[in-house]
Amino acid sequence: MYRCRILVVEDDVSYQSVLERFLKKEFNIKVVGDCSQAMKQVGSGHFDLLLMDIKLPDGSGLDLMDKIRHILPSVPVIVMTGGGSAETAIQAIQRGAFHYLTKPFSLTELKHLVDKAIHHHRLEKENYWYHQELKSKYQFDNIIGNSPAILEVFKLVEKIAQSDSTVLIQGGSGTGKELIAKAIHYNSPRSEKPLVTVNCGALPEELLESELFGHVKGAFTGAHVSRQGRFELADQGTIFLDEVGDMSPRLQVKLLRVLQEQKFEPVGTSQTIQVNVRIIAATHQDLEVALKEKRFREDLYYRLNVIPIVVPTLARRSGDIPLLLVHFLEKFNREQKKNVTGFSKEVTQALCQYEWPGNVRELENLVERLVILKGEGEILSRDLPDKYFSVSLTSQQSLCLPPEGMDFNQTMETIENELIRQALMRTAGNKNKAAGLLRLKRTTLVEKLKRKKAIF
Repeated sequence: MYRCRILVVEDDVSYQSVLERFLKKEFNIKVVGDCSQAMKQVGSGHFDLLLMDIKLPDGSGLDLMDKIRHILPSVPVIVMTGGGSAETAIQAIQRGAFHYLTKPFSLTELKHLVDKAIHHHRLEKENYWYHQELKSKYQFDNIIGNSPAILEVFKLVEKIAQSDSTVLIQGGSGTGKELIAKAIHYNSPRSEKPLVTVNCGALPEELLESELFGHVKGAFTGAHVSRQGRFELADQGTIFLDEVGDMSPRLQVKLLRVLQEQKFEPVGTSQTIQVNVRIIAATHQDLEVALKEKRFREDLYYRLNVIPIVVPTLARRSGDIPLLLVHFLEKFNREQKKNVTGFSKEVTQALCQYEWPGNVRELENLVERLVILKGEGEILSRDLPDKYFSVSLTSQQSLCLPPEGMDFNQTMETIENELIRQALMRTAGNKNKAAGLLRLKRTTLVEKLKRKKAIF
């Protein structure tokens, strides 16, 4: 179990003894008596907390604190001052100390401050690494794809990330609209501030209004306490309004005002709240059709559609499928502790030819299922559900008659051979099952195989 390391800088021997004896029960303690020894310790190792006297034999504790924080910028510092040194303690806080103790102090008071400082330091570190992980996760080079269609999206995202302009992301379900929104936010000047997501299609109108704008106590039945809305929580950051096309006309009016003035009123009050929020909206609907059908306000559409991004379907970027397969395979092998080695050529070919109505999300779910069920080894045709082989014959063999004509019998033979090959692969060579897939009698298939012995 990790024990936090505390550096105590104190020249009074009696305080040294008391502090070391009391703190070493729970922490790793290093005690030194002056500035030079303290700098040597900091230069040779990491500490989670610095506990130091202000007056030291070879210099000022405040100057020492500045030097150490230059090396360990996030380490919290608790200063110890003699009686009547309140002004010095305040100066220490202003220069970045976490807190101060006035001598003489109780051990209970000391322990409370030490625990509080270490907890604060731990939260800061966790927040830093969490933020770094998010930034890394939504870097453009971690959004998988190198097809021309998705590269155009990446270029656009890179251009607009630094601006505050409103963005409208359009694309089918499962294409990765939220991933694009996160890439914009985490590569923008607002990346240190919150990204707040609201699914406008998942809540009824009354609940969505409260979710977006908040409410005061008693605003409606069940409103026992006041609640901040998502716009207020997103202040100085970004709000992502997913499925904005499902928003009711009444809420569209309120959203339009926020876009125009960055102001709104929580439900149940006339008090106006001012915010500074970047808005990114997304929808799978064709909003131009919704305009014609009077389901979406024209003025709101043009306010949202300042910078439009259209995320391509997976069928339009089928060249990315092999990359996505490898990415998801590695991900689920790691998460599920499996050892699936890859996909056969036939499986990869079939998946590249499939239409993917559920887009990238459908592909991700399929790979997760295959990894869990397969466990280890290569994923073969027989591991793939039948629907992923429902490819039209035109994708296997062009049926357009060329100007010079074609050998009809040879073409039909090629198509027949390909279908029989797929059926046998999918059934691991079981002729009964293969005949069933081809809607043939078993004897008919066997006769065909005898004639095609050189091929099969």
